[in-house]
Amino acid sequence: QVQLVESGGGLVQAGGSLRLSCAASGPTFSGYNMAWFRQAPGKEREFVAAISWSRGSTYYEKSLEGRFSISADNAKNTVYLQMNSLESEDTAVYYCAAGIIGAGKYDYWGQGTQVTVSS
Repeated sequence: QVQLVESGGGLVQAGGSLRLSCAASGPTFSGYNMAWFRQAPGKEREFVAAISWSRGSTYYEKSLEGRFSISADNAKNTVYLQMNSLESEDTAVYYCAAGIIGAGKYDYWGQGTQVTVSS
């Protein structure tokens, strides 16, 4: 059973930074992609970034690349999302997700962590 627990959200001023963490437990994750999504009020959930746990390859929503950075600590089974130069438009609930490489979908989701950026 895969479990994902996000942490690190909170209130930050525009221009500030936050680092989100996603602690994963369950089977070995070497065959998984890990990703961050977000959902703002009244909007659909959108992709933020992903990382291949075994290869370390990273993928980003183009508009966020350069401000956001995804990384993974295999020893801690934890994935991070470093967010810099935050804007009010980044306010959302951020979700961690896991999916088997090649499946084309994410089957496991965390409960989400709220990020609020004040202008």
